[in-house]
Amino acid sequence: MSHNFINFHVLISHSPSCLNRDDMNMQKNAVFGGKRRVRVSSQSLKRAMRKSDYYQANVGQSSIRTKHIADLSKQAIEYLNGRYDAALVTQTIGLISGKDLNAGDEKGDAVAPWALEEIAWFCEQVKQAQDKGEDEKAIKKKLKDSTEAMRQALASCVDIALSGRMATSGLMSEFGKVDGALAVAHAITTHEVSDSDIDWFTAVDDLQELGSGHLDTQEFSSGVFYRYASLNIGQLQENMGGASREQALEVAAHLLHMLATVVPSAKQQTFAAHNLADLALVSFADLPVSLANAFESPVKLGKGGGFLKPSLEYLNNYWSKTHKGYSLNEQCAEFTLADDLDIPAGITKQDSLEALKNWVRQNGA
Repeated sequence: MSHNFINFHVLISHSPSCLNRDDMNMQKNAVFGGKRRVRVSSQSLKRAMRKSDYYQANVGQSSIRTKHIADLSKQAIEYLNGRYDAALVTQTIGLISGKDLNAGDEKGDAVAPWALEEIAWFCEQVKQAQDKGEDEKAIKKKLKDSTEAMRQALASCVDIALSGRMATSGLMSEFGKVDGALAVAHAITTHEVSDSDIDWFTAVDDLQELGSGHLDTQEFSSGVFYRYASLNIGQLQENMGGASREQALEVAAHLLHMLATVVPSAKQQTFAAHNLADLALVSFADLPVSLANAFESPVKLGKGGGFLKPSLEYLNNYWSKTHKGYSLNEQCAEFTLADDLDIPAGITKQDSLEALKNWVRQNGA
């Protein structure tokens, strides 16, 4: 029997950085186990992944997330030039968004993800209906009856199939909603970060003899972060229009790669915290299971210093306790850069991230 969920557990040590900030320009944080942890939000991680070069090269075109419907229409017209005329594209977007672009109704009710190939599919349906002399009411009924085909068009824009879509107006609010297949947790440090560092920096004006042209401060810190995500394979298959399990697992393999390698871009020109994961643990399971509670009691410095090695040990030890305590039916594999880490019984060791990705592609076999 094939398991429906894939749990991804990643530990990644970031050198001094400020990867995610709040409205006060301070590092995002969270209290966990009664102690302050530095945090990178799930929204920040997901955006970094879908906008990454790896995503574009291996997964495909990402969605356009906007409430500016008029600007979306201009991009769609340019993208579909030669396939559909501008008037048809504008009419179609107005139909599915519930906005009359010709009357200056240019903004949606909320930011929503749009897939250009999905818009192309809608244009084709509207064109065919118009060629048959059908009115707008008949067009709407036809679209409502073709949701499965619409989902197949979403296969070209996997991030909507992964993260889902909420729609509040137009035809999209009736049949364009998508339940997300991927749940991503906010990444937090495995240890306490009680006091962040403050960088007091200046911008020197080369044409000013004394003083500085600009003075400011920036909070930053370093730490070992736990990233967790859970993928509902069946939901992903449904969202991709009835995709095969093999197609869903291919997406899962790429998702693993991005969770282990992609880092948010905030302040990277200043800090260059381009760090790769030190451990990636993947399990095929019957339910989503986070291992965040491995770090509810903050990791303490190891004997030789550092939080990384004890964090790796905490994670594997907690996995072992959870696996045995709940008699979890799961297939697990792990890749780590640590040479001296004990791998618990029940976890298959993989020698590289690529080997772990292939293990995912092969359904955990």
